[in-house]
Amino acid sequence: MMKLLLLGTAACHLCEDAEVIISHCQPLHPQLLVEHIDIAEATAWQARYAIRIPVLYHPPSQQELAWPFNQADVIHFIETINMTENYRIEKDSMGELNVPADALYGAQTQRAIDNFPISGLAMPPAFIKTVALIKKTAAQVNMQLGEQDTDTGNAVVAAAQLVIDGHHAEQFPIDVFQTGSGTSTNMNVNEVIAHLATELSGKAVSANDDVNRGQSSNDVIPTAIHISAAMQCHQQLLPALAYLAETLENKATSLDGVTKTGRTHLMDAMPVRMSQELGGWALQIRNGIARLNASLPRIYKLAQGGTAVGTGINAHPEFAARFAQLLSTETGLPFAVNESLFESLSCQDAVVELSGQMKVIAVSLMKIANDLRWMNSGPLAGLGEIELPALQPGSSIMPGKVNPVIPEATAMVAAQVIGNDATITIAGQSGSFQLNVMLPVIAYNCLQSIELLANVSRLLADKAIAGFVVRQDNLQQALAKNPILVTALNPIIGYAKAAEVAKAAYKQGRPIIDVAAEMTELSVAELEKLLEPGQLTCGGISG
Repeated sequence: MMKLLLLGTAACHLCEDAEVIISHCQPLHPQLLVEHIDIAEATAWQARYAIRIPVLYHPPSQQELAWPFNQADVIHFIETINMTENYRIEKDSMGELNVPADALYGAQTQRAIDNFPISGLAMPPAFIKTVALIKKTAAQVNMQLGEQDTDTGNAVVAAAQLVIDGHHAEQFPIDVFQTGSGTSTNMNVNEVIAHLATELSGKAVSANDDVNRGQSSNDVIPTAIHISAAMQCHQQLLPALAYLAETLENKATSLDGVTKTGRTHLMDAMPVRMSQELGGWALQIRNGIARLNASLPRIYKLAQGGTAVGTGINAHPEFAARFAQLLSTETGLPFAVNESLFESLSCQDAVVELSGQMKVIAVSLMKIANDLRWMNSGPLAGLGEIELPALQPGSSIMPGKVNPVIPEATAMVAAQVIGNDATITIAGQSGSFQLNVMLPVIAYNCLQSIELLANVSRLLADKAIAGFVVRQDNLQQALAKNPILVTALNPIIGYAKAAEVAKAAYKQGRPIIDVAAEMTELSVAELEKLLEPGQLTCGGISG
């Protein structure tokens, strides 16, 4: 409800005109309440408005609209007051601007919101929490070094902890596609923490001078990329991959006695045990874990303390080392100051490397997902080797159809991660002189890849690998007629004769043992021993 006062007198014809104009505006603003004040009876208003009536007045803001005015003027006046009630004025080095009244952030965040309405994609919560962790740790170190008074420092620590705990997540709306250094996000966090710290301490806390003390966006954002990537790898991705590998290994063990037709070029080949096939998948995932662990030591190296260009200007000489030590204690991860802070600011090679390893994992998952889709194909006209768990109806028009939805989702995740890696690779090249200027998109894509791979790995394990059943009848039927089994006879009858037998068996559609018994001097008993599919999965030379 907005209340306005119409100041006038009962005998004023201009006031009557003003009433008519205002009445035409009220249908457009149904919450508008206009109270008529006769200044002839209200002495408090007479001195100021006796010769100026009619006047439309808003008491809370003390804004007024003096005669003459028309309907458009009144509507503009109402909208201006609405803006005043819903916004507050904030100021930065470029001047004043309106900020939502309930926002915890300030002018620099609002400028970024106004400047970058591009994608609607905000920085990931894990990244925002990591920037807050940097602010908390920096304040603790600055207090240790005597660079910040304890009242201000403790207020910053407490405010940062609120953000770390997930409070006020809606206060970080800046688009991923922003200034390439991530300055907008750094200042967003600085401003929110400064606002909260001011409320907590009862004293003014500055976003730049207090929350950002001894720091620059140019070292905060690269440091946040490394810390958040390391923490998410340890908390999400590595455990998920280990779970998938273990699920594959357990499934392989349970299927060790199952033999199937192997395939190369999608064509029938020599038999393999299903345990061998799944064991190959499991090692792909184990190797992916090893690749991540091999890359993480360079992710543990931090830029913090390099400030603007890597020289450490405006930071205490001991700040970087103490920051890394305190952060390691906080997180349990072996963070350390990078040997060259200039390297940390000017490039993102460590993250490009980590992303490359995630791309390898994505490729592995794509291969596994596609194998599962082929093995599940059918159920009548495909390979039909396995039956994946039925999770949902597969068609809006074909009743009874069930699709391999988890492998399909896995393949899409793999495609996204491979695309993310391409973006990170290009962004990693954008380190002109002392600073990389594609840091926000590197952070976003890296953390998205970690999250997607972690989530889909657990889904693949639980909803595809663990629950699929083998269609033994289909496997045995294909094995019995597989002419490629004749490969095992090469050392005995020679390649050329074996090829004749294989072609005849294929042409006649008969079991390979029956055809070989007719075309060679080997007995059926000998052939059954030589061509036993399970035995052929053990390798070696027959005879």
